[in-house]
Amino acid sequence: MSAVAATESAPLASILLPLASGLGYVVAVLLVKRASAHGVGLWRTAFVSNVAMGLCFAPLWLLGGAELRPELFWQPLLGGALFFAGQVFTFMALAGDVSLATPVLGLKILFVAVASSLLVDEPVRAAWWLAALLATAAIVLLQSTPRGPVPALAGTAPAGQAPGRTITFATLAAASFALTDVLVQRFTPAWGAGRFLPLMFGGLALLSFGLVPVFSAPLRTLPPAAWRWLAPGAIILAVQAASMAYTLGTHGRATAANILYGTRGLWSVLAVGLLGAWLGTAGERRLPRAVFRRRLLGAGLLCAAVVLVLD
Repeated sequence: MSAVAATESAPLASILLPLASGLGYVVAVLLVKRASAHGVGLWRTAFVSNVAMGLCFAPLWLLGGAELRPELFWQPLLGGALFFAGQVFTFMALAGDVSLATPVLGLKILFVAVASSLLVDEPVRAAWWLAALLATAAIVLLQSTPRGPVPALAGTAPAGQAPGRTITFATLAAASFALTDVLVQRFTPAWGAGRFLPLMFGGLALLSFGLVPVFSAPLRTLPPAAWRWLAPGAIILAVQAASMAYTLGTHGRATAANILYGTRGLWSVLAVGLLGAWLGTAGERRLPRAVFRRRLLGAGLLCAAVVLVLD
């Protein structure tokens, strides 16, 4: 079946929105990376991006939805808490060896497939299981870097974090984000996207104020040059999150959506190759040939995974 024919059974938006979100994620990360050169730090970046998400989702309230039932408020609050936990575990994982943490974070795709089979009525097709395996392997290959010491990221955890801790934090992050996606798919239809998503990400924004005590310095101390990159990066990060959440809440297909979203691994590699000097990561373009061969293989596996989802 062709990709065009596939859209007859799956809305075109459920294909295009995850792909666009993956690209938007990479653009946002590039902007945030530039902002980090001005000493923003991970926790202040997380706070600004989460507040931006809360504000970005607020207008969805105008879409309306089901009558509010206070006894069910735990559902959007749980979604926001899981998303927040996923971010915290991600930053704790990245405090260690980034080349180890990033591929483990890619396990999210497999966790989504497992959680979907257990928590939602929609069965995970056999082709999607294969695609999830291919996409996970692709992410490992696309993120491959030479092994070696990686300094800890400021404001997260002590330097020299043990590999076991890095793997544990990355696994917990992947599991948290996977559960978030599946619960958004499960709970949103009963609430309506105009109710569940604003409440969930509003809760996320409120939880993020718990990060303020661990800021390296108050936000007001950030120079204008930092905001020039941080503000658009946070906004784009919020918009791509809104796009993915809306897709999951409206169209479901969490496993397929995450496989398509996984193309961000390919976009990130291409971006570093094309914009390395601008990003200050030009050295990555001089990696050994073996690394680039692995990344090329990863790109091929990712394309195969996408074809399986569209077929």
